[in-house]
Amino acid sequence: MLFKGSGVALVTPFDKNNYIDFEKLEYLIDYHIKNKTDALVICGTSGESSTLSNDEKKKLIEFCVKKACGKIPVIAGTGSNNTNIAVEMSKYANKVGADGLLIVTPYYNKCTQEGLYLHYKEIARSVDIPIILYNVPTRTSVNIETDTVIKLSKIKNICAIKEASSNISQISEIASKVDKDFYIYSGNDDQILPILSLGGAGVISVLANVFPKEVHDICKNYFKGDINKARDLQFKYFDLIKKLFIEVNPIPIKELMNYIDINVGGVRLPLSSMNKSNRDLLIKSYEDILN
Repeated sequence: MLFKGSGVALVTPFDKNNYIDFEKLEYLIDYHIKNKTDALVICGTSGESSTLSNDEKKKLIEFCVKKACGKIPVIAGTGSNNTNIAVEMSKYANKVGADGLLIVTPYYNKCTQEGLYLHYKEIARSVDIPIILYNVPTRTSVNIETDTVIKLSKIKNICAIKEASSNISQISEIASKVDKDFYIYSGNDDQILPILSLGGAGVISVLANVFPKEVHDICKNYFKGDINKARDLQFKYFDLIKKLFIEVNPIPIKELMNYIDINVGGVRLPLSSMNKSNRDLLIKSYEDILN
């Protein structure tokens, strides 16, 4: 298992010129280690991977691996809608010491289930570190169907899936049919407890960018059998979780981080600054938690 508990879907901090701010990135890595985050998940959706060049991604991955220094697992997003690029990036992450890979389904191509299987199989054969499948059909227009997940789970180093489909019925079916050494992570902060109750291993969390220890504690309390405490924490942050997706991720989470002086800069085009009325709702929800 790559990790159990809360993996942060880490934002990519930018400076005032919209270049990667590596000094702030080092701060974020230390911040998550101190606050008990169980894994760093970089170059994903929250990390604005779609607007990072391959060279920037390589620099990010190598930097995070070196700075984490084995204190926390580093899982690198290396997916692409071009299988050859995904293989190249995955091999690079493997070479520089990433602990695992998060690989999103190919977007835009709208490939068949057979195409999905062959895509992941080709990537898996090119590396020797664990792979987490990433199913987020609202972003990619492609759903990894249950039978395909089961088929992929038989490949030695495909060890888990990040499920952000919101389809609890499908997630339940997957959980009932895969082997015990294949793990499910929630890709939605509002479904941490439901997926844990199905045997999930944790969450890859946007909320953890601002409440790292609290998301860790939701999982920790559930695993030690204090379900009421875990549920209370899930409910406490439920409204804020909704507000973090009032506009497309990672616009709200970066806005909130900047508001609380974890200054991570803006977002890159075609993402844009947050609408003022939505920002006001986001900030109010955050302040309500503190009061």
